[in-house]
Formats: sequence, C-alpha cells, structure tokens
Amino acid sequence: MLRTADVPGSAGPREFTGTVEGVRSPRSRLWRLTPLPVLLAVTGVTFLLGWLQKRPCQEAGWRGYDVMMGKLCYSDIPLLYRDRAFGMGEFAYAVVDEVRTLEYPVLTGLFADVLARLSRWLLGVDAAQQDIEWVSLTYFEVNVLALTLLGLVAVWATARTAANPWHALMMAAAPSLAVAATINWDMLAVALTALALLTWARGRAVLAGVFIGLGVAAKLYTVFLLWPLLVLCLRTGRLREFWRTTVAAAVAWAAVNLPVLVISPAGWWEFWSFNSERGAEFGSLWYGLQVAGYPVPHLNPIAMGLLIVACLGIGALALWAPRRPRLTQLAFLTVAAFLLLNKVYSPQYVLWLLPLVVLARPDWRDVVIWQFTEMIYWVAVWRYIGGYFGEELWLYWGAIGIRIAGTLYLVILVVRDILAPDHDPVRRSGADDPAGGVFNWAVDRLRGFRPVPRRTATVA
Repeated sequence: MLRTADVPGSAGPREFTGTVEGVRSPRSRLWRLTPLPVLLAVTGVTFLLGWLQKRPCQEAGWRGYDVMMGKLCYSDIPLLYRDRAFGMGEFAYAVVDEVRTLEYPVLTGLFADVLARLSRWLLGVDAAQQDIEWVSLTYFEVNVLALTLLGLVAVWATARTAANPWHALMMAAAPSLAVAATINWDMLAVALTALALLTWARGRAVLAGVFIGLGVAAKLYTVFLLWPLLVLCLRTGRLREFWRTTVAAAVAWAAVNLPVLVISPAGWWEFWSFNSERGAEFGSLWYGLQVAGYPVPHLNPIAMGLLIVACLGIGALALWAPRRPRLTQLAFLTVAAFLLLNKVYSPQYVLWLLPLVVLARPDWRDVVIWQFTEMIYWVAVWRYIGGYFGEELWLYWGAIGIRIAGTLYLVILVVRDILAPDHDPVRRSGADDPAGGVFNWAVDRLRGFRPVPRRTATVA
C-alpha cells in the first residue's frame, strides 16, 4: 500500500511509524510512544470496563428484567445459550421441538456453537446432564474473552489501515465499544470487516474478498463493502480487481453456508425467513414512527426501495464527485444508509460503524458527538424495554431521533468532505486514499475526469 511517506516530497514517515514525541524532550525514549501497544492496551481496558458494567447481570444469574434493564447490563449471549439448540449440545442449526431455531447467519451460529462446547469442556460437564443456568454463566465469560480478542484484532486492523494509526484510538476508547461489544456476537463481523479493509488497502484483492465473504456469513451488512468497490473500480478502470474480490467473497460465503444448508435446510433458512417476516423493531426510524403513532404499512418494500435509492445516490456521488472519494468514505455512507433505513437497530449495531467512522472521518470532536448520541439511545432503549418510561413514550422515540441525528451529522460531514476535499482530515494532510489500495493516487479512467496531481504531504 502506498502511504504518505512514499509520496515524493512527503514530510517523511513520522506520522505513519506512529511515534509521538513528548513536549519535554523530543529525544527522550521515556516520552516516545508507539501506537499499537497503546491501542491494544486501551482496547483491553475498554473491554474490562464493559465486563465490569455487565457484572450486576452476571451476579443475578441473568434473571429478572428489573436487573437487566434497570442496571443497563443486558446481553443476549447467556439467554440464547439457554434458549437455543447449541446450549443443549445439539448442532447450532438443528431444528428441535424444545427450543427455537437459531436466527443468525451461519458463521455467527457456528462461532456461538464452538464457544458453547468449549464452555462445557472447561467445566467438565456433559450436555445432557448440565445445569444449563450454571453453564450459561461460564459461557458468557468465555464469550467475553473471545470477543475481546476479536476487538483487539479489529482495532489492530483499523490502525494498520488508517492514514494515521493513532486515529484508531477513537475506536479503542469508544464508550459504545465497552457497553455493546458483549451484547451479541457482532464483533466477529466487525473484525472480519476491518481485516477486509486492511487486506484491500495492502493490494490483496482475493484475500479481501475472502474476509468480505466470511463477514457476510457472520453479519449481512459486510456485503455493502462491495458497492463502493464496484463504483470506484468503474471510475478508475480496475474492474478486474473488483471481480476477483467478488468471486472470492462468493466462494468464501458458500464454503461456510453450503454444508449447513445440506445438513439442516430449515435451520439454515431460519435467518432469511425471520428477517423477511419481522416488522419494525427497536431503535429503527420505523419503530420510532410507530411508537409516535404513525405506523408505516408495507414496510418491507418501502425500506428496501429507499435503501436502493440511497445506494444509487452514493454511487452517483462516487462517480461524479470532482475528486474520487476515498473507499472508506463510501463504505461508511453505504453502511450508515443501511442502518438508518433498516427495520431494526439493535444497540450493538453501533459497532458496525466504529472502524468505518474512524477511517472515513477521523476527527475527535465529531466522533465524540456521535458517540454521545449513541449513548443516549443506549440508555433509553433499556429503560423503554424495562417499562421505566411509563406513558412518556416520547422519551424513547425522541432518543431514536437523537441517534439518527448523530449518524446523519456524520453522513453530512463525509458528503461535504467528498465534495470539498479540503475539509477531509486525511486529504488535508496531502494523502490521497491510504486505505484505498489500488485506488490510492489512481487516475480516473471515465471520460470527463482529470487526474488529480500528487501533492506534497504534511504531517497533521
């Protein structure tokens, strides 16, 4: 990957080696920090704080909504262990009468299944003779450890992809990472998405496709990386790389999904049928309208149609912006559009945007504002589910509006950065698209565009 330090006339590699000089003595090793150890340490502390925040629910045995909602410490993980087949020692997608079929994409279900078996092995208990409530406590702790490792991978990959590795500190220290990372298994898809962006940035199109395919097998949103890749490959004449990535993604997705489809077709189909049949749910624009007294009929075609329009608009922006947008800017806009228009916004979905925000708009002020709106919603959703708002339902749909406003705030800024690159924190430093791989300093191939000359980079 071409970095700013490699650009002729660059100010040098200081920004990208990650060395930060202290004000007391620039030559003192005591005051010089390298980013990755600091970032990983901060990430570890963030997950530790998240684990402590969940302790009241763990100590209560994950029983009682008065504790889980009142203490804001809810997690799906131990409850799903008790209520799905893998907690009984069955295959994750087995269809059995006693419990509901798992409604998650295949890689997420297999991940949960492996950790369930590991938890029983650590305790030395048999699935048929286990005290399921007792094992579910250990299961949560094992998941916390696994999700922490995935969080470290995601932060590491984001730091290696970013124009300045210190930008990843915005992700490592994010309060939403602490409180949301152990609600569900979304960190698996977040880590795979971060690895996909890193490998694309390093020019490894096939490996990036593998990570995208695995990400889609964990959470569907990762597929939205392919749209920005397509429009940027069109603009730069790099369609060969796009097709290599897409084919690799399809093969990786199929390699995970086909065995489960063969073994348990009904179990495999549950994720797709569940999501097509569900209506407006917690956190979404549509649920907020419903709570406010304005339900939207025929929601599926409306939400899908608006998402298609939004993606077409992002594609038009990518193709006709005066200067080619950066890959992560378009990736952020596409995933943000999906989250703004989706039928549900679970509290852990904020994790999907964390690495994309850091790479698209690395500005502390803007990230703090966005995180503040997300934390307002995070408190509100648990209070609402717990019945603490009573008849004051405007408190909840108002919190949904605040969350949506926070995301739209970032969307507006990123669109402005695309149309006026002098506002873009990355391009202000003289870089082009450090995370773009083959797009970095690429010449536009579509008729009507002029190549952007390289500029001398400066250290921000």
